[in-house]
Amino acid sequence: MGDQSPVDPSKPVYVWQQVADWIARRIETGELQAGARLEGERELAEQVGVAVGTVRRAVEDLRERGLVVTLPAKGTYIAEPPNS
Repeated sequence: MGDQSPVDPSKPVYVWQQVADWIARRIETGELQAGARLEGERELAEQVGVAVGTVRRAVEDLRERGLVVTLPAKGTYIAEPPNS
């Protein structure tokens, strides 16, 4: 990721949406492979410099998009692409 934060508070887009889009791009580019475990909410929040609740909302959005699945007490994983 480098020093560039995926979040720009000056953009007219919710911060949680920017975080969700950043994770979605990481999935699209293959940086995050299907079946891989997504970093924990706290770890992602520290990486990006946002609140844990913001990351939680972003992950919720990714679940709604079908990009990730969350297994209670196990973590959040990158979903298999729908065409596989």
